[in-house]
Amino acid sequence: MMANLGLTYVRIAEFAWSRLEPTEGQLEFAWLDEIIAILAEHNLQVLIGTPTATPPKWLVDKWPEVLPVDPNTGRTRGFGSRRHYDFSSTIYQRESERITRELAQRYGQNDAVVGWQTDNELGCHDTTLSASDAAHSAFIEWCRKRYETIDALNAAWGNAFWSMEYRSFEEIDLPVGTVTEAHPSHRLAYQRFASGQVIDFNRRQVDIIREHAPGKFVTHNYIPMNETGFDNWELAESLDFASYDNYPLGRSDLHFANASAEAFKPYMRTGHPDFATYYHDQSRGLSLNKAGFWIMEQQPGPVNWAPNNPRPAPGMIRFWTLEAFAHGADCVSYFRWRQAGFAQEQMHAGLLRPDNSRAEAWDQVVQSIAEVEQLGAASEETLAAPIAIVSDAPGQWVTDIDRQSDAYNYNQVQLSYYRALRELGLDVDFISTRADLSAYKLVLVPCLPIVDDAFVARCQNTSATVVFGPRSGSKTEDLSHPANLAPGSLQALLGVKVLSVETLRADCHEPLTWDGREFRSGIWREEIETGDTEVLARYEDGSAAATRSQRFIYLATLTDRDFLKAFFSGLCSQLDIALVDWGKDVRVRRRGKLMFAFNYASESRTLPVDENARFLLGDRQLPPRDVAVWEAPV
Repeated sequence: MMANLGLTYVRIAEFAWSRLEPTEGQLEFAWLDEIIAILAEHNLQVLIGTPTATPPKWLVDKWPEVLPVDPNTGRTRGFGSRRHYDFSSTIYQRESERITRELAQRYGQNDAVVGWQTDNELGCHDTTLSASDAAHSAFIEWCRKRYETIDALNAAWGNAFWSMEYRSFEEIDLPVGTVTEAHPSHRLAYQRFASGQVIDFNRRQVDIIREHAPGKFVTHNYIPMNETGFDNWELAESLDFASYDNYPLGRSDLHFANASAEAFKPYMRTGHPDFATYYHDQSRGLSLNKAGFWIMEQQPGPVNWAPNNPRPAPGMIRFWTLEAFAHGADCVSYFRWRQAGFAQEQMHAGLLRPDNSRAEAWDQVVQSIAEVEQLGAASEETLAAPIAIVSDAPGQWVTDIDRQSDAYNYNQVQLSYYRALRELGLDVDFISTRADLSAYKLVLVPCLPIVDDAFVARCQNTSATVVFGPRSGSKTEDLSHPANLAPGSLQALLGVKVLSVETLRADCHEPLTWDGREFRSGIWREEIETGDTEVLARYEDGSAAATRSQRFIYLATLTDRDFLKAFFSGLCSQLDIALVDWGKDVRVRRRGKLMFAFNYASESRTLPVDENARFLLGDRQLPPRDVAVWEAPV
């Protein structure tokens, strides 16, 4: 059935440890040998997932210390679900390496096994942090290595405050269970440490696979970057490319949890127009220009884990598949083949129902396979976007730890920039702070509290216009104020100084004036000393809210969608970046010679495409929840 459907890859075994090793040392591979042989017989290529996300019961019973400890409650997390292990447990590190090695040695040279996925959704369910004894001991050693002397640590963290000075590294606890907020520098160090533990855990598996399966690709299926708790860019460095698990309806339901029915319902069965692509573009960035990315899990129907789990609108499985390819995916893998009739995910749809009958998504997958083949080699090409968004993990950690405003959310700030660009029909790359900026005309930095000298130098050496959002350069490496005030080392580029910060309730915005028009300022507002810079926008009292110094722009406040669209539109006009704004809920994306248009609306849209355009899919009259593809000059 898989072969007849036209599938290419099958991912297996990622949760199969108890079947691979039902008792310690009793390895049973015959069943997996048979499955791989059957798949190979039908010319299907196999991707094996290491089974370390679900340690079996015998392992947990023999070594209960492998279980993680919830940093919020102090309770040891138990067996009976998944991700029940501690990244700092040396026992679990040893056992995970052992089962990975057994698999890699057995299947690394098997021609049917073309690639490997490490673990599954690292960091999911808030599992990056653990307050175990193993994590505590490892954190102490991490601090000792990073700071060398306890006096250096005390000075870096500012531990004179609240009488928090330590006499030795052994006195350092984990920053959990405190009466009120724990020391922010201590929390940031703990987050950095935990991130490093995840990255090291993953790298050990990658190294084993590469040793025993040379020439086979290695990837990992990320959850959204803002939910992992570790540095996604650093983990990606050991992979051949990144993969992402795409659930547009579940993500939209979570995001719109507090929204009105009026705002949410248009996207209840489609997902928001910018949600899936926001993570596609991030995943493409995580591949670090090595390759495209994979959708390792594509929602094929209702899922089981969101607060509410509606059925996708007719045609959306095909829609999401083509959308992923438009944004640079090299493969879309549906999760799952057959809906399980038991256990935790029995309500999670598959391409087949539990009785093996074809689910609604089946015919859409048939159509998607035919259309991707029809688009041919042109759909495999990519073009560099003219605009980049700089994103990094410490930025999120700092804003989560040093909140100052319950309404401030790093992911929402970054998403607001992205949404404004996509509504203008602009292609966007996500890049790390270590990336080369020379390929871009416009670089946006929504929030970068910690800035190193190397990034400042890259900004100076590029010809791009660079826009920094508020909070940029506002903290030192150890989360203190810069001695010269924010934006710290960015003052050399921006020519401004932040004198004070106020934060407002999300529903208490105030006027912002730019280009003779009034917009909204709110949530985060900075008082800035402008020096010799050009003032672009002003608060209600006439003071500066945005400035420009040559190619460098500073926005000292969070603002609204209308301002971001208008402001970015103006910058693109100055930089000769073409806009494609074809109305509400229509999104476009170029890949190679092809232009894609996606209509999320419930009404048809007429595309103002050149009369001589050659359509490969659809035409100028784009039906609701449908896709059009045509050849466009490069």
